[in-house]
Amino acid sequence: MSRIGVFICHCGENISATVDCERVAREASLMEGVLYSIDYKYMCSDPGQNLIKEAIKEHNLNGVVVAACSPRMHEPTFRNACAEAGLNPYMCEIANLREHVSWVHEKGDATTQKAIDLVRMLVEKVKNNKPLLPITVPVTRRALVLGGGIGGIQASLDIANAGHQVILVERDPSIGGHMSQLSETFPTLDCSQCILTPRMVEVARHPNITLITYAELESLEGFIGNFKAKIRKKAKSIDEKLCTGCGLCTTKCPNKKIPSEFNEGLGTRTAIYIPFPQAVPNKPVIDKTQCTYYTKGKCRLCEKTCPAQAIRLDQEDEILEFDVGAVVLATGFNVKGTDFFPEYGYGNYQDVITGLQFERLASASGPTLGEIRRPSDGKIPEKIVFVACAGSRDPAKGIEYCSKICCMYIAKHAMLYKHKVHQGNAYVFYMDIRAGGKMYEEFVRRAIEEDDVKYIRGRVSRIYERNGKLIVKGADTLMGGKPIEIDADMVVLATAGVASPKAEELAQKVHVSYDQHNFYAEAHPKLKPVETNTAGIFLAGSCQAPKDIPETVAMASGAASKVIGLFSNSELKRDPSIAVVNRMPPPTYTTCVGCGLCVTACPYQAIQLEDIKDRKGNVVKRAAYVNPGLCQGCGTCVAFCRSKSIDIEGYTSQQIVAEISALLNDE
Repeated sequence: MSRIGVFICHCGENISATVDCERVAREASLMEGVLYSIDYKYMCSDPGQNLIKEAIKEHNLNGVVVAACSPRMHEPTFRNACAEAGLNPYMCEIANLREHVSWVHEKGDATTQKAIDLVRMLVEKVKNNKPLLPITVPVTRRALVLGGGIGGIQASLDIANAGHQVILVERDPSIGGHMSQLSETFPTLDCSQCILTPRMVEVARHPNITLITYAELESLEGFIGNFKAKIRKKAKSIDEKLCTGCGLCTTKCPNKKIPSEFNEGLGTRTAIYIPFPQAVPNKPVIDKTQCTYYTKGKCRLCEKTCPAQAIRLDQEDEILEFDVGAVVLATGFNVKGTDFFPEYGYGNYQDVITGLQFERLASASGPTLGEIRRPSDGKIPEKIVFVACAGSRDPAKGIEYCSKICCMYIAKHAMLYKHKVHQGNAYVFYMDIRAGGKMYEEFVRRAIEEDDVKYIRGRVSRIYERNGKLIVKGADTLMGGKPIEIDADMVVLATAGVASPKAEELAQKVHVSYDQHNFYAEAHPKLKPVETNTAGIFLAGSCQAPKDIPETVAMASGAASKVIGLFSNSELKRDPSIAVVNRMPPPTYTTCVGCGLCVTACPYQAIQLEDIKDRKGNVVKRAAYVNPGLCQGCGTCVAFCRSKSIDIEGYTSQQIVAEISALLNDE
């Protein structure tokens, strides 16, 4: 016999502003099987949850319907309350009155009636519910971190310091990411390498961290707590165990004019190279696309000069396999190049550079050893223009969002320029100044007031060359749109921060969602900012959206804390709302015919065909089997099954039909 309690939440005014909650509670009390019904202002509060617990105990309820907000947010809250009162949590259902009723309809009788109908449907569903038990799966206490920038470094160290093993994979020859390219950091103007290098060295020496550079994720299979990762370690053509990092091979290489990726194309490197002086690991790698031996079959000079005999020109890529329990994505971001801007010359002007290129010019390890010089002729620019929001906040270019860090690093760049070129003139064209961080606003004011950087509010419409100068045309909107023309020696574009080039490909490999700009999507923008919709995979840093260093580090530590929490137990409890197949052995009736259609339909590879045996051990048929650890309860197999042999626990055909019938019979 059903003994159901119905609890209607006002959600402050979110629901009660358009729904007559008292009337919904009265109507619910008249429904068959409902023994208790009440409305309350905040059902998710402690007093509200106590109402549910006391009602379960006092009236011996065997089913609960809470009409409130999104089940995505509050279902665990109310189910835990039921469990504390001794009721199986899966005998509790949530009617979503906020998103499905009050937020999408005006106040009126029809709106309240819809709320009553939703409650009635859930009452009928809970009558057909049955107690379920969580699924337990073992947890592999090893984490995979993809990306060796400051975000990946911080996440790896936090997890490793908690006593767990970490596999840190970086696609470049060295860890460090974009932070290793910076000269100084805002708002303190600390030396970037002075902050970062000790962390890089700590990662390389940490006993719980296995560092794999010049590598990429090949594939990821499995589920939370039990992933199987394949890593392609690209051939460096170096025996890393023998190599001492002396660098002699790099000095002897005859191919010396290859644009340096680390210096953003402003400097050169050899075909065998170490990316930068503080690289970790500090060992060279051979670029096969540029090496004379690989392109023409000649040379081998590096092999002849290596005192440690560490050159391995026949080395092949290696596939490494690891069992891991969680994955942290910390793959960072990229910046738009100057060729993205037709109005600024399509990248044809050497002295129109990006902010990241300016960082390399200002860095002591850069191509000019820290002196600000023009790429075209090596002269010191006497007049420089910084252009903010180059591509960012520009729907016409397909980048609607703010890149967040540009206002701050432009102020830093202008200050660095003035510190190095005292007599120079610095101009900044900006739309708005967004300095939302501790000491950020003060930093920008310092650039304007102490360093005499001239800020001009307005867009730059065009940049072109004339008589050896870059003509920057714009308008000052604070002066009523007055046209401005500056003959500059150099222009620095604060180009938009965008997703990494292979972000979409990686997202598809690990089965996480991403937005229209290929940034990875978090599970919830407020409550789950470091989690994804794929359980066990977490986000850190600018792979989710452009971020500054402090925010990246904080997010990485947040992701690490989630991993550490996951690893705190040897077993993981999962929601039992998964697919089940009618596949019992004879003489019990079974409907699965073993067609295998569900196997091909499952997006999580959670279903396979296996033999069904009778009591004597004879194979009598083949039927589908659902791996409870892999199944995510999406229901795709249910839709595909021709014999209707698959159901989702908690969402069976019987329960769905009961809901529909309740709605139709009321009409």
